Amino acid sequence: MGDTGVPGLTSRRAMVFGLASGVLAAVSACAAQTAPGTGWPAVPVEQQDLAGAVSPGQAAPAEDMPAGDEPGPAQPLPATPAVVQPPSKAQLVAEFAGRRPTEWGLAVTGVVTRSPARQAVITLDACGGPGGSGVDQALLAVLRRLGTPATLFVNARWIQANRTLAAELGQDPLFALANHGWLHRPLSVSGKSAYGIAGTAGVADAYDELTRCQDVLLEAAGRPSRFFRAGTAYYDDVAAAMTRRLGMLPVNFSINADAGATLAPAAVALSAAGPGDIVIAHFNKPGSGTAAGFRQALPRLQGGGTTFARLADVLPAL
Repeated sequence: MGDTGVPGLTSRRAMVFGLASGVLAAVSACAAQTAPGTGWPAVPVEQQDLAGAVSPGQAAPAEDMPAGDEPGPAQPLPATPAVVQPPSKAQLVAEFAGRRPTEWGLAVTGVVTRSPARQAVITLDACGGPGGSGVDQALLAVLRRLGTPATLFVNARWIQANRTLAAELGQDPLFALANHGWLHRPLSVSGKSAYGIAGTAGVADAYDELTRCQDVLLEAAGRPSRFFRAGTAYYDDVAAAMTRRLGMLPVNFSINADAGATLAPAAVALSAAGPGDIVIAHFNKPGSGTAAGFRQALPRLQGGGTTFARLADVLPAL
């Protein structure tokens, strides 16, 4: 599965979670329910569809207010909530040991597959490891030329192979880097497999898969992420709850655009993207049909009024 460590990397987990907690402290009213078995706010069950996706249900924006409903006097801003330190590895093991998963797949309870927003979201994965550490510069160029934002889920192995580019992408306002795991493993507390890849074997193993890429993101790009996607995108429901407990939102997709960068340009399934969709494609396979497929579909979508945003622009904090 590729590298098992980062030479010379000192754990910065306390710094990582201190930074992440500051971002995650504000919780919107629509996300005030606490996730079962955790102390962290989560998206209410009634705002998730049967696949675990967030569905529309947010308050109407200001421009949709009926005539005459003028806002009242400005209210003072609430005090900044205290920073909450996520649990340590030992604490998380103690908290989740003995829990038995009942779901396994792409859309288990707690995993977000849609957003409540009017925009669509493009997410691009870079899985790292043998055959997965390349860079589809043609695809990035299409997004830049068309001004299309995207969230880039990068595995620690990909970052190690592309540190300069990771730092550059991390500073590009069009993009946002997100956590795609340490060794690109399915996230499991019982060692389940997906596509022939063995998942994490238990709670401690899942903790490492979740957190060690955060260290690498901080080292390479200067910030961690509040979004996570498991290797292969498979989770069990206990591992998804662990992800939230650590202050990260597990995110999958409603549209699989390129089937792991294996499709011809005409087959790249981007043209159906609309409000609330989260699209997955890959930018670590140069020479695939993904860039050409995006080049053909994006102008038509944008010309028809479809707009795009990064995940952080459309999903509330935990």
